[in-house]
Order: sequence, then structure tokens, then C-alpha cells
Amino acid sequence: MAESWVVEDGGAAHASSEAVLKSLRARVGRGLLETWLTSSAGRSLAFVTNTERAMVMLLGEDGDPGEHAADPGAEGTSTGFVLSTGQHDAYPDRDTVPIGEALRLVEHIVSTGSWPAGVHGVVDR
Repeated sequence: MAESWVVEDGGAAHASSEAVLKSLRARVGRGLLETWLTSSAGRSLAFVTNTERAMVMLLGEDGDPGEHAADPGAEGTSTGFVLSTGQHDAYPDRDTVPIGEALRLVEHIVSTGSWPAGVHGVVDR
């Protein structure tokens, strides 16, 4: 059986990659900048954005620090990453990707279960 993904707080039992993207865009439009997805295999996928850049993290089982997409050539720091707890974070741009790229990454992971080829990533384990 293929791995399936659910958007937390999304109310759906299984979300296609298209439904996930639609949900992410709608959530960002409502000012919900942090979204977590869980998979049938017990993995988690996080998408945290400031509407321009996003942190995309893929984690294994509970407690796994996981890995995140990176933009190694980016310089500077971006603010405005608001978590569901109300915490405001700032991240080095090298640890985030432009939002369009982040959406592409999430779509690919939900469709295939893995990062696209050629993605720069940081293993946080």
C-alpha cells in the first residue's frame, strides 16, 4: 500500500498532492503559516512560511529531528514565520526556500514519499 498523507486540522482521511497544495494556499491566505501533515507510515511533513520563503521539514518517527530543504546560496535572514503557538521565528535564508519551490517540494513528497532529485537538504539527525 502506498503511503498516504493527511493535513492536520484538514479533516480529510487522505489528501492528494493537489488537495494538499490547495489546502496550503488556503491556509496561508487565512494567515495560518504553519501546517503539519502526517503519513500513514508515521512520518511528518512540516511547512512553515512567511509567505515569501518556507521551511520544509520531513521527519521520521516521533522524536526524529529529520531533515529540511535548504537554499545554500541564499544570504540573510527572514522573519515572519509565525507558528501555531503564536511564536514568531526568524530563519537564515539558507535554511528556507522560496515559497513556490516549497510548494513544489511538498507536492512531490506527498506524491512520491521522497524529496525530488537534486534538492539541497540538511540532515538534522
